[in-house]
Amino acid sequence: MAVYEVFSHPELRRYKTHICSKASIILVVVLFVTVIPPLFVVYRSYGFWLKEGFYEETPDIEFKRQLLLVLELENEGDFITYSTYQRYNQLQQQNLRVPLIQSREEDWNRDGKADGLDLHLEMPLQDPEKVTGVKLILIFQYKLFRYSTFTMECMAYIYHDSAKAGSKYEVFGDLKMSQRTPLAHRGTDDRFDTPVVNSASVYAKDYEFSKIFKEYTARNVTTYLQAPYTSWITGRGAGQPFVISANITYPEERYLYTTGFWYMIKWGWIQYVSVLLIFLFLFDRVKVFIYQNQLVQTIVETPFRKEKMQ
Repeated sequence: MAVYEVFSHPELRRYKTHICSKASIILVVVLFVTVIPPLFVVYRSYGFWLKEGFYEETPDIEFKRQLLLVLELENEGDFITYSTYQRYNQLQQQNLRVPLIQSREEDWNRDGKADGLDLHLEMPLQDPEKVTGVKLILIFQYKLFRYSTFTMECMAYIYHDSAKAGSKYEVFGDLKMSQRTPLAHRGTDDRFDTPVVNSASVYAKDYEFSKIFKEYTARNVTTYLQAPYTSWITGRGAGQPFVISANITYPEERYLYTTGFWYMIKWGWIQYVSVLLIFLFLFDRVKVFIYQNQLVQTIVETPFRKEKMQ
């Protein structure tokens, strides 16, 4: 026999009580337990206020065609030097030697920024002179634009020491940034846009490598040459110069920076809501259990008025 619906009647039930009642107190307690604990959970995870973050950017690096070179010879204390700083050259007249320098920066991916530097240096030598060590400082201009406009003068240091006299030194590496403090998230930051070498000084001490390194490492943001591949070639022929060949790339890097106010609010809200949804789901299950077992009647005060709406 077929079964069909004879009558249907929707029913809406509303439970009302006073503000100062047990039911109201329970409602406030449940709301407090639902909303506040997620805040403590997220805050105690030590990631609620995200004050520092990371971003990636390809730096805009330019070789300033400034350098300071010292070639150590076999006899102790003997060296040959050259720089692009006039005052230093005047102080080193007895050891000064002018090399042939060729440099080229290329933009391989056509993004308007140089991707690397090819440097070729030939230092003329006399036949008795034998090179056993290389010290070379290259000066660059470093720029970032994605968040703050960050500019600084920086350097790459190339060094090699060998017991055998060489004829050529080749180095292949990346110019990397080292940070002790985060960068700003907006504005102009030129705190470190100061000369690495004090070219205005007339004192030889200001051009010593130890003095340059001490002042440079005092900065909170510096650069260094990460060069895992080098080649020291021996056997220089008569009348041949000593050659330095450097291939330095400017890779995309990951930078630490200070986040702004809205960034902190956004991530704090995302973390809080994600935990709050879990608490809402759990307490909703508890509330359903209470109503199904009709435990609410034992909690609320009397008289308890029930209205039916047809």
